Order: sequence, then C-alpha cells, then structure tokens
Amino acid sequence: MATKILDQHIEITPGIAGGKPRIAGHRITVQTIAIWHERLGKGADEIADECDLTLADVYAALAYYFDHRAEIDQTIEESAAFVEALRQRSPSKLQLKLQEPLRDEKTD
Repeated sequence: MATKILDQHIEITPGIAGGKPRIAGHRITVQTIAIWHERLGKGADEIADECDLTLADVYAALAYYFDHRAEIDQTIEESAAFVEALRQRSPSKLQLKLQEPLRDEKTD
C-alpha cells in the first residue's frame, strides 16, 4: 500500500488558518509559502530556516500549491482585491496628513 507523503505534511482544519491548507502542526499556510517562493523569490532552504520548518515541509507545501495552483492563485488575488478595496474605503490617516498643504507657521 502506498503512503501519501503530502498527507503527513499538509493539513486542512476548519477554524484554523481560515480552513486553508497549511503545514501540519503550524499556522503557516500553503498560500504563504507559495507567495514567499513564487512572488518574493525566496528559496526553500531560506523559508525553512526563517520559519523553523523542515525542507520536506516546504517542498510538500510547494507540491500542494502546484497541484492546486489555480485555486490558490485565485484566493491570493481575491485577498489582494479585498485589501485594495479596504484601503480605498479607509485611507491612511498618515497619508492624508502628508497630503495636507503646509500651513504657515505663525511668527511673533
């Protein structure tokens, strides 16, 4: 009987990490690993070192990502669109302050 190796490394648990696939025993999602690797260019060993994971964990997450790429990429894009919509509705108070015209200082 064949053992499913990915099942030992990847978990999906409702209520933990929004029910997204994640590294077993951690709250680090497959989506996060994919973003770090694919979009930020981090190597598997770098991710493993920074997150205290095994290389097997990182490669299992990447394998899971490539098996479910369309679904995970769609989730990433939906999250980015949500964040952008939120930014549009609630502009940064700092940015608004910086955009105000400079007031003349009163001199005595």
